[in-house]
This record gives sequence, structure tokens and C-alpha cells, in this order.
Amino acid sequence: MIPYTDTHCHLNFDRFDKDRTQVLQRAWKAGIVWILNPGIDLHTNQAAIELSGAHPGRISAAVGIHPNFGQPWRADILPILREQAGEKGVVAIGEIGLDYYRQHTPFEQQRQMFTAQLGLAEELALPVILHNRDASEDLVSILRDWHRSLRQKNHPLADRPGVFHSFSSDHQTALAALEMNFLIGVSGPVTFTNAAEQKAIIRNLPLESLLLETDAPFLTPHPHRGKRNEPAFIPLIAEEIARLHNTSPKEVAEITYANACRVFNLAPTAA
Repeated sequence: MIPYTDTHCHLNFDRFDKDRTQVLQRAWKAGIVWILNPGIDLHTNQAAIELSGAHPGRISAAVGIHPNFGQPWRADILPILREQAGEKGVVAIGEIGLDYYRQHTPFEQQRQMFTAQLGLAEELALPVILHNRDASEDLVSILRDWHRSLRQKNHPLADRPGVFHSFSSDHQTALAALEMNFLIGVSGPVTFTNAAEQKAIIRNLPLESLLLETDAPFLTPHPHRGKRNEPAFIPLIAEEIARLHNTSPKEVAEITYANACRVFNLAPTAA
């Protein structure tokens, strides 16, 4: 079976409460061998940890405070995050980053939260899962300083710092990400008929720089657009990447699986 991975899926969200077991059964049947479930706040972090514990080796967790959920940020949250990050099954810090589109959290506070969580990732040697919406300039600037520091310290994260989740920025930002050894997460929008710019960007990036992800329950790929997304739709994203690269879905799956193992420090047999 082709080894597909879904490196970003919010299975703990309430839209899966009625049929989560069936969703997972469809995922395994579709060839998904590993799923990464990131939190967005302390509550969803804990839910992701518990879901990982119920499916060891098949579902892992990431913990972090999403920029749109930063209003309660206070001094004692970082120690709680540190404790959550030490739980079994946690492989990354995320979903973290900057969001200048929704403006739910003041921009300066977002940057402070982001920098603090990058520091936690460095402390624990865990890669980061990055959210970026209309904030590429500031995000890349902060990341360059962080990555430069990692390089100077010969920190292991310098070679596998994380992933730009559900990449939707321009080609220049993609190149900046690759220069810092970040991977690029590719999700459902790459399958949309009106996504010419994104298709062009993904076509010109090496497969070794890509990860497959759904961001379920959001960003459902064509032809299911408008419905709830789920991990079983990952092959549709792989098929579009394969078409753009003039290769097979199997090769896309195998290379992105190896990429996931590398960045999240997984043993290939762990999935």
C-alpha cells in the first residue's frame, strides 16, 4: 500500500465528534500510515495528546498557541506548554505563527508569543508548525534571526526546523523557507482549478521539500470542495502534486513520508 501521511489534521475538533472512528477507518483504508494532530490552545493541545495516546504510532500530537487564540496569553502559559510538550506522542511545537488577516490578537502580542514559542522549540529540540496569513515579511524576519542563532549554536533544529503549514504565500517566501531548511506543507487548495499561482510554486519546488497535509476539517480538495475535509482525501493532493511534477502519486507519497520522518524525527517503521 502507498504510504500516505497527513502532517496536519485537527481530528480533535468537534466536527469529528460524531464519526471520528469512521473517519480514521477511512483514513487507514486510503493508505494513511501516520497523522499529525496539532493543537491551537491549551485545551486542544491536551485533546491532541489524548488522541495520540489512543492511537500510538499512528497519530502524533503537536502543542502550541495559535496566533488567533492568543488573547489569554500570560506568563504562566509557557511552563504549561513545556509540560504538554513533554508528553508521550508530542513531536512538534505548533500550530504557531502570525496572522495579520483576522487580527484576533494584537500584532505585537502575536510576535511576542511566536518568539517565546520558538524559544521553547529550541529548548526542547522540537520542530515548529507555522501558521502564516498576510504576515510573511515579519514571519520570515523573525525566523531568519532564530535560524541564524540555531546555526551559530550548531543546534540540531537548524537542519530540520519545521514546516510552513498549508503554504499560501508567494514564491519568494517559499525560497526563503527552503533557505532555512523548512519544509512546505501542501494542502487542498493546490487542487483548485483557480489556484494557478500555487500550482506554479509547487511545480517548481523539489519533492524533497514538501509535506502532504489536509488541515481537516478545513480546505477540502477538489472534487469534494464544500464538504468537511478528512485525512482520507490526502491521495487527491498527492495526485495533483504528481501531475505537477510529472511523476506518480506513489513517488510523491514515499518522498513526503521520508520528509515527515526526517523533520519530525520519526523512525520509518513507527507509523
